[in-house]
Amino acid sequence: MQKRFLVFSGFSGAIGVALGAMAAHFLKSKLETGLITETNLQAFETAAKYQLYHSLALFAIAIFVDKFDSKLIAKAGYCFMAGIVLFSGSLYLLTTSKLMGLGDMRWLGPITPIGGVFFIVGWLLIAFAGMKKNK
Repeated sequence: MQKRFLVFSGFSGAIGVALGAMAAHFLKSKLETGLITETNLQAFETAAKYQLYHSLALFAIAIFVDKFDSKLIAKAGYCFMAGIVLFSGSLYLLTTSKLMGLGDMRWLGPITPIGGVFFIVGWLLIAFAGMKKNK
């Protein structure tokens, strides 16, 4: 479990940095084409930020999984992993679908807040693990 969280956080962090750089350079240069809007760019940047924040949180979980209630901490880790995929992943696709020629992907819209709920639940699980007695 610890290894799984560490591996996921490492790859997710690297992808988050790469996509953040892509937003700052490549996507910004596509604004004048009309294939991406300023709103799309901001949402894409939000997805990259949340991915990076939660990759770091997942890294911390990998370190602390044995120091607190491991079941709660592990559940928080899985919530963060699901949140990264659902929240950030859906935003990446929603904001760049026109640019990538994928057509209308508005059906992904309801997926984004589900990912956000996973993030919130993950943070609450960390709080609950902290309130429980140490092992």
